[in-house]
Amino acid sequence: MMSVLAWLLGVLAAIVLLPVLLLLLQVLMACLPARAPPSGNNARPQVAVLVPAHDEASIIRATLASIAPQLRPGDRLLVVADNCTDDTAQLAREAGAEVVERHDPQLRGKGYALDFGVRHLAEQPPEVVIVVDADCQVGEGAIERLARCYREVARPVQALYLMRAPAGAGLKVQVAEFAWRVKNLVRPRGWARLGLPCQLMGAGMAFGWRDLALIDLANGHLVEDVKLGLDLCQQGKPPVFCPEAVVSSQFPASQRGLGSQRTRWEHGHLGMMLADAPRRALVAITQRNSSLLAMTLDLLVPPLALLALALLGLNLVAWLAYLLFGLATPAWIALCAVALLGLAIVLAWARFCRELIPFSVLLYAPFYAARKVPLYLGFLIRRQVEWVRSKRDED
Repeated sequence: MMSVLAWLLGVLAAIVLLPVLLLLLQVLMACLPARAPPSGNNARPQVAVLVPAHDEASIIRATLASIAPQLRPGDRLLVVADNCTDDTAQLAREAGAEVVERHDPQLRGKGYALDFGVRHLAEQPPEVVIVVDADCQVGEGAIERLARCYREVARPVQALYLMRAPAGAGLKVQVAEFAWRVKNLVRPRGWARLGLPCQLMGAGMAFGWRDLALIDLANGHLVEDVKLGLDLCQQGKPPVFCPEAVVSSQFPASQRGLGSQRTRWEHGHLGMMLADAPRRALVAITQRNSSLLAMTLDLLVPPLALLALALLGLNLVAWLAYLLFGLATPAWIALCAVALLGLAIVLAWARFCRELIPFSVLLYAPFYAARKVPLYLGFLIRRQVEWVRSKRDED
């Protein structure tokens, strides 16, 4: 009995320790000097910027205004007004964009909108398609950098996609902004330093026209961007991280919108971890696809809040077993994992987030994690499986 308990606790400790070690490795690599960006001496290809939009009348003009000045003659700016019930399509046309409208309430989600837009572009296909979400601001020169980077590497390219806290946001949203920066800046930068691919992030994604024929876009997956990146990597086109190109958005101001957004992202991520990661790992090993294996390992790193909660639970169980049965090894592994996670978080803050939030805000992180327990319980009890748009404004 004791040996079985020791074995079970050891396996559990190893399972939780793996993502901590992966995260720490990514943070350490990210702290090294970045690799030199593409030279940019190659000619800039013709692009089409594809903007999927669902009821984005409040923000679509600002988004298009950040894109239009970066386009050249021959480029296209296409907005897919997907199941819209507001003035998104009209406002986009007034802003000078080409607009197509899609109406299918049964097939909802960004993937269907992207597929609709790509099929429309097929009449006059561009060399590069750049996807920008309708709620994003495209940083100066980002379109140029993404297009040139694609021309140089001939693989999908992912910009640095940041989410920012609204002015006057509370501690909870500030911690969320820190966690987002770790996920979308620190971790992909660390993997890129090792020459490994990054996950696709949903906005600021550049694809070669021929690459789009390799994958099926028409799906309502909650994290269609992650699935798309894995599909492309499996087809021999691992995405490249281009942090010199920046797109940014803002967390929803309403609590309802913020909760809906988190539920969609995190339930989708957890679903991919459990259902897709084992299959992808097997394919990576059988095909000897090191890029796919690296992306699959990256997928195994859960959201920081969930990782912290898992470590807390592991420590409680492991140290209780130590007190009752004298099983020391799992307890010390669990404690070591907490220390390594703390080291990774502090290093990430010091190197990449010091100007973003004061260190004191991180002291709120345990309470932030605790407040997300219902979200993770919801994954076990009533998992979200359908795409739902997040409300951005105050209710």
